[in-house]
Amino acid sequence: MGWLGLDDTDSLDGGCTTDVFQQLLNGLPETTTVGVPRLVRLWPFAQRRTRGNAAMGVELHSEDIAELLEHLDAWWAEHIAPLGGSVSTSEISAREQSPASPGMVWFDHQPSSAFYFSAVRQEVGLEELPPSVRSWGGHGRIGATAAVAWPGEVCTWEAISWRMDDAKGLRTVDEGAVSVIDSWPEIVFSRDPRRGTTLIAPRGRSPVLFGVRATSRHAAERACALLVDSEATEAVREWSVFQTNQASGDHLGKDWHLTVTDLVVEPHRKHARISTDGPLVLSYAEGGPVNALARWLKPGDEILVAGLLDPDGMVHAERLKLVSSVPRKRLRPLCSECHVRMKSMGAGQGVRCPKCKRREADEWVDIQGTPPFTAWVEPPIDARRHLARPLRWEDAEQKRQRVPNHEEQGAV
Repeated sequence: MGWLGLDDTDSLDGGCTTDVFQQLLNGLPETTTVGVPRLVRLWPFAQRRTRGNAAMGVELHSEDIAELLEHLDAWWAEHIAPLGGSVSTSEISAREQSPASPGMVWFDHQPSSAFYFSAVRQEVGLEELPPSVRSWGGHGRIGATAAVAWPGEVCTWEAISWRMDDAKGLRTVDEGAVSVIDSWPEIVFSRDPRRGTTLIAPRGRSPVLFGVRATSRHAAERACALLVDSEATEAVREWSVFQTNQASGDHLGKDWHLTVTDLVVEPHRKHARISTDGPLVLSYAEGGPVNALARWLKPGDEILVAGLLDPDGMVHAERLKLVSSVPRKRLRPLCSECHVRMKSMGAGQGVRCPKCKRREADEWVDIQGTPPFTAWVEPPIDARRHLARPLRWEDAEQKRQRVPNHEEQGAV
């Protein structure tokens, strides 16, 4: 047995590593038993990332590893190595694009999960790769190794279907069937509840028709079969279900506890740049509740931030929580008799009630203000990272952990 990983075979101009990997699995010798294929998202700021930032991995069983490796050598040379060098044109995306640098790895034993957590939280280089039994290609070896090193303990599932080879133009997926599966509790992230639009079909140049995400493998299979079998969905070449680290939250470390020192809101897009006693925090306008809370902040407020540090040392806020706030206003006190706001009589002369003329010492009352949110907030579903774990899932998990067991309840 052993572990096979693959990454970096696509570009913004087209292609898809899931498709290349599926064809590789289809072409394996009949003596090879294929485990559960995995799709693993990695650090989104990687300098050489292509389009989806997802690497592939799988556990394989074979009684003749030498024969299997010989087959992989030939498959690499004929089907995968030629994909190297692909790069998009500037018409497709303004983002700087590195040429595709496919990489494949083989390990007799699963490498340490420490490498996976490094690759999902920060930039890693080829020099940091754990030694493999066999490797092919270039920078894709980084993602390929991370995919097989992923422990898979916290996971979701994604059923991916691929279009027919001659399919072009707009994708056709049965919207009615999408509405049906969206009502299943195990199906997640398939529809934007604010806009009522589907989120399962990619927008770029890709052979993928749709990807359905679920909390169980069985639900992903059922949902995919329903969509594929519908006459209102275009024909597909094939489909498969992958175990994924999407919605695992693995990319986030400890929260940042920061004090706000300044806030700048861009006048057009409403992105918020929060200066703090630590790193600069960026909140995009698309963040919805996160951005609304960010724009409410003032110097002196204390916040908790969950997010990734980009190569420039800036935290991209994925979650935000207000810990404490400074007063928003300073007003004169109310008259204790009339409950009317008192007014100043002049510098150093105290305050007086405009109704009963009662006088008091010169003083102010701090008004705290009401924040738009008091608990943790996250972006809307269509603006979250693939890796982001929904807050409601974490809340439910914490509640389950607080439920006493039978012994604690006095059961016999």
